[in-house]
Amino acid sequence: MMRYEGPIYRPPSEANSLLIQATVGCPHNRCTFCMIFKQGPRFKIRKVSEIKEDILSARDVYGKNVRTLFFPAGNTIAMKTADLCEICRFSREIFPHLERITVYGSSQFIHKKGPEALKLLAAAGLSRIHVGLESGDDLVLKRIRKGTNSLEQIEAGKWVMAAGITLSMYVVLGIGGRERSIPHALETAKVLNQTEPDFIRLRTLVPKINTPLLDEIRKGEFQVPGPHEILKETALLIENLHADSYLASDHYTNYINLEGKLPDEKAKFIEQIQAAMKRDESSFRPFFIGTQ
Repeated sequence: MMRYEGPIYRPPSEANSLLIQATVGCPHNRCTFCMIFKQGPRFKIRKVSEIKEDILSARDVYGKNVRTLFFPAGNTIAMKTADLCEICRFSREIFPHLERITVYGSSQFIHKKGPEALKLLAAAGLSRIHVGLESGDDLVLKRIRKGTNSLEQIEAGKWVMAAGITLSMYVVLGIGGRERSIPHALETAKVLNQTEPDFIRLRTLVPKINTPLLDEIRKGEFQVPGPHEILKETALLIENLHADSYLASDHYTNYINLEGKLPDEKAKFIEQIQAAMKRDESSFRPFFIGTQ
């Protein structure tokens, strides 16, 4: 029987992946916009022996033909390199048809790993890291207590790519509020252009319960951009992108769906945004406060 503790989240692109929990919680857990682990549990790394037991249990349930595997929870890249390598190698032994092993990893913990450790992880079978970039604007990163800066994000991203690991970076539209919308878009484009991740995934800010950001909103210290403002920010971001990346907005928070290859389909994306801008704001999803 596979065991899980605390909230278990995975990216939409891992919807069909086997989930084997390797860590519990998040070692940073200070981001003002994130509610996932604010109520606990505290971060811990599971024993390798327990993780292997769950991998074997999964084989008993699903057989050997598992194709994709995701190791939750919030920042599994923080595991000791040797231990993460061990469970990656073991997974590939147990599931010989594995095509992808994936984890969440924030830039600060990737940076702590360093380029050589990332190469070891790639050799052991780690094939994709999902990174919450959120913003490339250092002021925004400081305000949301992300624990990193733009230079560290660029360096960490380049190391991942150089190791041969697929890099999926997430941008939160609106995270700069109305005040920092333009710098957020421009500085984020700069980071993405220098990093050139395989995937750029767009998310739109939805304030969540039990978060410092929601407190700021209620006090009037942070103004959430409306649909048209978010679309303008998206257009500014895309206009300034020249990275060779795949753009996806595969999330329920977004006002429109943009998906395709950059920079080839940039003009198409701008046309889609311009068409959406002609719609009345009441036609978009309503503002809401997230509970999960």
